[in-house]
Amino acid sequence: MNPIDRLPEPTNLAGAQALIVRVQALLDAQGVTLRPPPPEPTTCCGRGCNGCVWEGWLAAVNYWRDEASLLLDDDAPDVEAEAEARRTDLR
Repeated sequence: MNPIDRLPEPTNLAGAQALIVRVQALLDAQGVTLRPPPPEPTTCCGRGCNGCVWEGWLAAVNYWRDEASLLLDDDAPDVEAEAEARRTDLR
């Protein structure tokens, strides 16, 4: 499990913005690049529609977070392989 997997799913604008900043910082720290997060919607009418653009945006942010998590998993060092290589080098 990587640090992104431990971040809570955003349920509002502030939570999603904080998640985006945290995920980008984690990716930058690992030198991993990912497409930009989804842009915030600009077309909400404010009437609380079923299927509001904000609901779709939060789902898109979650999907972006999942993509970032997979990238970190792919780039994570293989600790077992490194340990085996050290054991082989000592022989």
